[in-house]
Amino acid sequence: MPDHSVSIRFLRLPGTEDLPLPCYQTEGSSGLDVCAANHEDIVLEPGGFAMIPTGLKAAVPLGYEIQVRPRSGLAAKHGIGVVNGPGTVDSDYRGEIRVILINFGKEPFTVTRGMRIAQFVVQKVERANIQPCSSEEELGETARGAGGFGHTGIL
Repeated sequence: MPDHSVSIRFLRLPGTEDLPLPCYQTEGSSGLDVCAANHEDIVLEPGGFAMIPTGLKAAVPLGYEIQVRPRSGLAAKHGIGVVNGPGTVDSDYRGEIRVILINFGKEPFTVTRGMRIAQFVVQKVERANIQPCSSEEELGETARGAGGFGHTGIL
């Protein structure tokens, strides 16, 4: 079986040595679970959001990104999501990675230190070669055309 892995270097910030590095929970997991590195509990009120520190910096190779995605268990059980999900960690970013969590639920939710709050999915990215057009004809026609936002129906 070919190796499709890519190496990503993670640096723990001082004071976060007690927290695990992002890790896959199962052999078939697509995302690396990442933990909260907050020193004090953070309470997300219903409808509220906050930037949660991870205590991590990363070196992502050029041509890749880390997508920050919600954890399905937190979403299903508590209504917790990622505001800009998926968020993106670019290959040239070297600051602390933070996760913007939002509480879509009906009850306050407390984020505690070490809680698995999100998952990182490593993705290859292509860069676009931008080609300006001067007319709609240059775009070309498709069967869909300009139809969007539910134009194909509900089912």
